[in-house]
Amino acid sequence: MEPYLEVVYHDNDLLVLNKPSGLLSVPGKAPEHADCLESRAQEAYPDARIVHRLDMATSGLLIMAMNPAAHRHLGLQFERRKTEKTYIARVWGHLEPETGEVDLPLICDWPNRPKQMVCHERGKKALTTWRVLAHEELDSGPATRVELTPFTGRSHQLRVHMLSLGHVILGDHFYATGAPLDAAPRLQLHAERLSVFHPADDTRMDFHAPCPF
Repeated sequence: MEPYLEVVYHDNDLLVLNKPSGLLSVPGKAPEHADCLESRAQEAYPDARIVHRLDMATSGLLIMAMNPAAHRHLGLQFERRKTEKTYIARVWGHLEPETGEVDLPLICDWPNRPKQMVCHERGKKALTTWRVLAHEELDSGPATRVELTPFTGRSHQLRVHMLSLGHVILGDHFYATGAPLDAAPRLQLHAERLSVFHPADDTRMDFHAPCPF
């Protein structure tokens, strides 16, 4: 509940928010899952509509549209991969080399949904690049702070791609067990930077929300 709603930027077309970890982007099916970032935003900005989502456990930048034209414009940007997104994560172990990419197709692990898995036969293309920011030594073991850039927007993409490298994200209740799960009180994944083109005049807009962990 705190912060209840953190506004990064607002104008007649855009509403940019910093979503806390643990809050849904949109309402869930169950009544107890009605509270979400979209409903909170609409209390203050009734016309705001969701354009994309972040996992409940992920924090960081999420953009909403303030009118139908802006919603179409932003939706096409995400669909055509015109947006740029950068995440900060802390993963288990010392990730090497300093930079690299993961190009592995993903599909829903249906018996264990919403978990995803790598599938070369039926999976959809998913591409992530990484850049090591720092190697760390935690009380629970070695870790790496890493910058992640997804070039596709698959569900759980960053979480499964890091898992595929043998470096699961700390605090990940879906994919981590044991020490990597217990090493953090929340998923150590934050959407730090987001760049879009403004629906009114196509000006590039760059937004930043400092990583909280």
